[in-house]
Amino acid sequence: MTETDFRPTGSEAPAFPQDRTCPYQPPKAYTEWRGESPLTRVTLFDGRPAWLITGHAEGRALLADPRLSSDWGHPVFPVVVQRTEDRGGLAFPLIGVDDPLHARQRRMLIPSFGVKRMNAIRPSLQSLVDRLLDDMLAKGPVVDLVSAFALPVPSMAICELLGVPYGDHDFFEECSRDFVGAATSGEADAAFAKLYQYLHGLVAKKQAEPGDGLLDELIARQLEEGELDHNEVVMIALVLLVAGHETTVNAIALGALTLMQHPEQIPVLLDDPAAVPGVVEELLRFTSVSDYMVRMAKEDIEVGGTTVKAGDAVLVSITLMNRDGQAYDDPDVFDARRNARHHVGFGHGIHQCLGQNLARAELEIALGTLFTRIPGLRLAVPLDEVPLKAGHDAQGPIELPVTW
Repeated sequence: MTETDFRPTGSEAPAFPQDRTCPYQPPKAYTEWRGESPLTRVTLFDGRPAWLITGHAEGRALLADPRLSSDWGHPVFPVVVQRTEDRGGLAFPLIGVDDPLHARQRRMLIPSFGVKRMNAIRPSLQSLVDRLLDDMLAKGPVVDLVSAFALPVPSMAICELLGVPYGDHDFFEECSRDFVGAATSGEADAAFAKLYQYLHGLVAKKQAEPGDGLLDELIARQLEEGELDHNEVVMIALVLLVAGHETTVNAIALGALTLMQHPEQIPVLLDDPAAVPGVVEELLRFTSVSDYMVRMAKEDIEVGGTTVKAGDAVLVSITLMNRDGQAYDDPDVFDARRNARHHVGFGHGIHQCLGQNLARAELEIALGTLFTRIPGLRLAVPLDEVPLKAGHDAQGPIELPVTW
């Protein structure tokens, strides 16, 4: 299987991804791609053409289709972000591999992310959120909601779950931020190397002095029994640590911002605790923190009357699937009472987000408590002055100045 068409496609196929101008709305060009066809042609930064899947039903079917590959190590796997073009065949566990390797890795971790375990940590999450809000209220307005609240909630939570010392959080948050936001592959490699070396040392330390976190369980159950080697444990830890807080930071910040911009919807969150999970699901649909998922066709696949050929780059647009009018009435309207459980904010298929139960718990507790404690929360700057992350990153504000 080879990619046979790397020619620039020019004006006929617009560039992808593009930056948002409103934090919770798709880029303006994206709305033009929602037409009669569930897929459209776009161009990546290196001139490579790609299929962008925009239809909800078609996207869900493709994300569950074994004919699409997630193997980052394949020599012609699509590169969407320039900083990753020199990854040198490095395949990240869970997110960058196919079955059967993916299934083997996921099977080892599923028990640690089940609903029962996530429900068990809810009291500690609630205590954490209460402490952070106490500190925020004591400092008084104006504060940056990202650094004061949205970042430490998932950062502390994933540290506790994995058994990573939270005292090191400044270091790994900086490495994670530099890794996912690097401008060049050299900068990304440097951040990756620092984070890898840190976790390499932590795994070795835990082998000598076991604790009770998820990493300790992996070491005891899989590494010591020969099911995983040291490098696999380190790489799994790296993926979980970065993914475990990077996207949820943005989801909390974007969720709070969306509610602040739709104050008439906040009573739905406050008046009935049983409604909180539904509000979170609608926020996940409406904001689509993960804008797209990258795949490569291993075989020819028919999609909406068009043949996606073996070797073609395929980008599944989470944002546009979640705004598909065939799946949702008034999809561009934020409706806190909407039943949005079939959104694809966590992906779909075998690579559906392993940590979605943890993310839901964090969002429900963080947003429910935030607006209960500070019902008058509002932006301290005009919406168009909120600095945003680039289109190729997880979507969200860099900073979010708020007052009350």
